[in-house]
Amino acid sequence: MDNKQGILLESGTNELEIVEFGIGINKFGINVIKVKEIINPATVVKIPHAHPHVEGIIELRGEVLPVINMANALGFPPSETPEQDKFIVAEFNKQKIVFHVHSVTQIHRISWNQIEKPSDMYHGIESQITGVIKLHDEMVLLLDFEKIVVDINPESGINVEQVKKLGPRARSDKKLLVAEDSPLLRKLLQDTLSEAGFQSIEFCENGSEALTYLENLAADGKDIAEEIQLVITDIEMPQMDGHHLTKRIKTDSAFEKLPVIIFSSLITDDLRHKGEMVGAEAQVSKPEIAELVNLIDKHIL
Repeated sequence: MDNKQGILLESGTNELEIVEFGIGINKFGINVIKVKEIINPATVVKIPHAHPHVEGIIELRGEVLPVINMANALGFPPSETPEQDKFIVAEFNKQKIVFHVHSVTQIHRISWNQIEKPSDMYHGIESQITGVIKLHDEMVLLLDFEKIVVDINPESGINVEQVKKLGPRARSDKKLLVAEDSPLLRKLLQDTLSEAGFQSIEFCENGSEALTYLENLAADGKDIAEEIQLVITDIEMPQMDGHHLTKRIKTDSAFEKLPVIIFSSLITDDLRHKGEMVGAEAQVSKPEIAELVNLIDKHIL
């Protein structure tokens, strides 16, 4: 994964690199930033009463990691050539997971605006797809790996109980703008931020929509500071990612004073500098919702 280096050094370019992998004849993609390494299949130890999508566990350099069978998770047939399969070792949401796929083909560098958001017409795996990329007359589907993991282990997701422990605060008059492409995460954020006392939340499905929303407020002559007190953004989103959105906000005199918190599964020590480079006030790793609420309070209460 040496060519991760180039993309890691830049920030706010609205570009990403994806690892293309196959399940049967279908092509999927995972953000290269999530990928630690790609290995040949190791011996998998079965676990009694495991979730149907969990193949078992492997030991990798002293770490015990769960293995998710992606064909099972997506409802596709098993590999016809298992000896040629690959394991993608990934890290996000502060956890390492191994995804068992049928093939790994190549790495593509693309712009987020090349990624189309899924149509509401897609059923079945609709909620597991975050974007569609057209490459060389083929379609590569970007998967919602966070949702796949939360479906297997709901405890790994955002937990409203964390927010209840914070106790009541006077937040109801504060207005938040949230950019998040996952319908599951939008619903969870709506529930948890409402529980925390935030009654006025504007949701956008990607950075482009969020920027357009702010630009429309400015065009209408609205006082931005009165309309929105803080922006929360994911990083991985079709059309415009969170780093580019933050950069656009911080380089526009109309919006530059708006606090921005990046809330993403990609917040790691290696990548934190990217958010700092574009001027984010704070960065929180999913699913740490209580930490997110505390940081919102810090910047607007």
